[in-house]
Amino acid sequence: MSLLLYYALPALSGYALLSILLLRRPRLLHTPWVPAFCPRLGAHRGGSGERLENTMEAMENAMALRADLLELDCQLTRDGVVVVSHDENLLRQSGLNRDVGSLDFEDLPLYKEELEVYFSPSHFAHGSDRRMVRLEDLFQRFPRTPMSVEVKGENEELIHKIAGLVRRFDRNEITVWASEKSSVMQKCRAANPEMPFSFTLSRGFWMLLLYYLGLLPFVPIPEKFLFSFLPTIINRTYFPFSCPGLNQLAAVVSKWVIMRKSLIRHLEERGIQVIFWCLNEESDFDVAFSLGATGVITDYPTALRRYLDNHRTAARAS
Repeated sequence: MSLLLYYALPALSGYALLSILLLRRPRLLHTPWVPAFCPRLGAHRGGSGERLENTMEAMENAMALRADLLELDCQLTRDGVVVVSHDENLLRQSGLNRDVGSLDFEDLPLYKEELEVYFSPSHFAHGSDRRMVRLEDLFQRFPRTPMSVEVKGENEELIHKIAGLVRRFDRNEITVWASEKSSVMQKCRAANPEMPFSFTLSRGFWMLLLYYLGLLPFVPIPEKFLFSFLPTIINRTYFPFSCPGLNQLAAVVSKWVIMRKSLIRHLEERGIQVIFWCLNEESDFDVAFSLGATGVITDYPTALRRYLDNHRTAARAS
């Protein structure tokens, strides 16, 4: 036993010291990703707190506010058109209880005149534009604007059509694959491996496990983006569970696990951009950027633009 400790303790101490060194200086081992763009202001569904979500009017409003990233979800119509829509079922958005995939593009209903902002409960958005938009139309209107495209289901036709549109409009470097499911992400990467992609849920948990075991500095990371919720919004503007007690527990646990400056600094040093969503209050902007995040995704691009401009002015004055 004493012989084991004689060799084990120095080995463990050496491992711990090397892990700490590489956590702080990952470029000693890894060549960082070189970002094609740096999104400080991301517009969630185009800025769904200021205009009706995912409409061309919402996207144009976000771009007028100098958004760096448009965050959106895609669905496929019956006639094979890729449309920008968060929900597969249209009931919440339009009042029609039909799936997008059961209708041709020309038959899609208009959005309701007002829609509740998901991450700002009891707040509603309005707009003059109530039409659903094709992904192709967004690529034509904003050819060099970075976009994050989330795919929720394992619809291979949808995935291949998105990949084809990205190639057609020469957007490989500025269009990000996003999905919560690793099985979906595998299909996305196979359809267009040139596009950057983000962590899935399971990959995110795996990354956190490696971090707490001290192994993360030694492991290659193919992802270029981490889109993560900010734990401080749980039980305030984000309610992942129907039980208040579970939400409170999730807020405490996730805050302890995720909000680690050393982790975010390590990822950023490796060229992995950390983006927190979906933040709609200035206090949350402060928390995200104080942790070292690259940027923030918000429903209210006007508020985030004002925050960024004010803090840039303050930094210059100091």
